[in-house]
Amino acid sequence: MANAREIQDRIRSINDTKKITSAMYMISSSKLKKAKKALANTEPYFFTLQSTIARILNHTESENIKQKYFEEGLTKPESEHKKGYIVVTADKGLAGAYNHNVIKIAQEQLEQYPNNKLYVVGQVGMHYFENRSIDIDHKFKYSMQNPTMNRSRNIAETVLDAYSKNQLDEVYIIYTKMINSMASEAEMLKLLPLKKGDFREEKLLKSEEQGIVFDFIPSADVVFETIVPNWISGLVYGALVEAYCSEQNSRMMAMQSSTDSANEMLRELGIVYNRVRQAAITQEITEVISGAKAQKKKKMNREEESSL
Repeated sequence: MANAREIQDRIRSINDTKKITSAMYMISSSKLKKAKKALANTEPYFFTLQSTIARILNHTESENIKQKYFEEGLTKPESEHKKGYIVVTADKGLAGAYNHNVIKIAQEQLEQYPNNKLYVVGQVGMHYFENRSIDIDHKFKYSMQNPTMNRSRNIAETVLDAYSKNQLDEVYIIYTKMINSMASEAEMLKLLPLKKGDFREEKLLKSEEQGIVFDFIPSADVVFETIVPNWISGLVYGALVEAYCSEQNSRMMAMQSSTDSANEMLRELGIVYNRVRQAAITQEITEVISGAKAQKKKKMNREEESSL
């Protein structure tokens, strides 16, 4: 069993670690609130874009829309599709399985569809693929600590350019979606091509406009050329912010778990320390008593010798 000094040193070390994990929990909590607010502020704009696309599709003869952004233009089999994957990871660890879950999905997709292009956001993902000699077509060297609309547009423009040049047939973003304050899940969202059916929901359309056909000048296709890139940028931004929120939430849970473990270790070490201290005190008392008995016996022996 360790002595009292060693146990005290360990208790002091755990207390120092506990202070760090508690501070990281508070920092992540603050960042999470800020990111949620930023996402909520932009949601009305992108919902309006979604509604606008739905209205254009609803008020235009669908067969007259020959837009490259919609999946009806793909004719070759899926096995021949060139797929692009935007992989969103964090810049650092200490967030539980957050990075692992995203990378696992990306790894499975890359192995299943070798005809692909890889776009990576976040230092953890870059280091992972580089260390395994997996080609990265574009590294977005942005800090994931500050997702912005400008960065989302840059990411969207990069993949849209490759899509427009027929270098890609499909584009996906792999990120972590925040389900609620306690749970998040890594998922793969398809960005391109769009499905017209996804914009046919009743909530996206105004009832008084049902069945009316509008004319768009110069054409609906030209309108889509402006709206769809903005819509894709919005999806990317939403994914970045959700990933950032999920990262902070995962880190909060990891730090809370670490703090709880530290408290449990301190409780157990406190018991061990008290036992060691009690044993030391008991030993000291025993030694004092033994010494006193020895002195008493020695004194008695001297008295007997003197009486003789």
